[in-house]
Amino acid sequence: MAVAPPRPKPPPLNALRAFEAAARLGGFSAAAQELCVTQGAIAQQIKHLEDWAGATLFVRHARGVRLSAAGKAVLPRLGEAFDALGDVTQTLRRESAASEVRIADNPIESPSSCFERTGIKRAVDLAQGRLYIPSQRDFEMLNVPGAKLIEHWPFFWRPFIGATKVIGVAPVKDHNLCGGSMTTKNWYGLLGGRRNQFHQDIHTIIADLALMMRPSFVLLDGRRVLYQSGPTGGSLDDVRTADTIVASTDMLAADAYGWDELLRRVDKSRPGYFQKAAALGLGEPQWKRVTKKEVHLG
Repeated sequence: MAVAPPRPKPPPLNALRAFEAAARLGGFSAAAQELCVTQGAIAQQIKHLEDWAGATLFVRHARGVRLSAAGKAVLPRLGEAFDALGDVTQTLRRESAASEVRIADNPIESPSSCFERTGIKRAVDLAQGRLYIPSQRDFEMLNVPGAKLIEHWPFFWRPFIGATKVIGVAPVKDHNLCGGSMTTKNWYGLLGGRRNQFHQDIHTIIADLALMMRPSFVLLDGRRVLYQSGPTGGSLDDVRTADTIVASTDMLAADAYGWDELLRRVDKSRPGYFQKAAALGLGEPQWKRVTKKEVHLG
């Protein structure tokens, strides 16, 4: 039986990317900007590639660099290889994409009207997603062991049947009862029954919601923030621009960032639900302790 010989060990992909970018863009500085690294990192990666190949790829001079004969020889095929790798990556993304995206909420006001006014229905239609408008038959009793108020409570169940990922999307709003309505409070919209009674113990119910939902991740939409007169707002003067979106697998950390940085209340005590949920091991309210990455666009 024929055995294919092992492939030779290639150089590091980062070194190849650094060389291809520098060669295509005409310098280390431009390559560093495209790859979001320092110019020194580009130079180091290319030196590593030259050492591995035993060939000079760039000729250094006082005003910059230019491709050597060896660099010119390999650049076209390397560019083709990266184009092919990009095609493969796009294919993988298409194959792994969700077969269906579902959008659901159960607002107190008319759900259909809310989806229309906010533009959500139009966005879902454009994305060929599926919008769930709640009806009585869509609710089932959910058991939440350890919950104080909703251990057995009607839950908007139908959108979750067969779902493999759950993503919570919430605005950042001032709230007259709990201080701030963000990713954890936002799950309130999945409750059925006479849920208004829980306003009398708002922080306990929000901690219960953190126990009820363990999403894949949450998005805290802080592009615009309702910083006062919440949760409904009184006028556009109650809204300010923050141009920030927080993505997190930890709801409490996302909410804590929203409280400190988006509602700008770092000098005020956090709402009681933070302590209640943290005591149950449901998140880290000290957001500066969690691993984070900031990306600036525009």
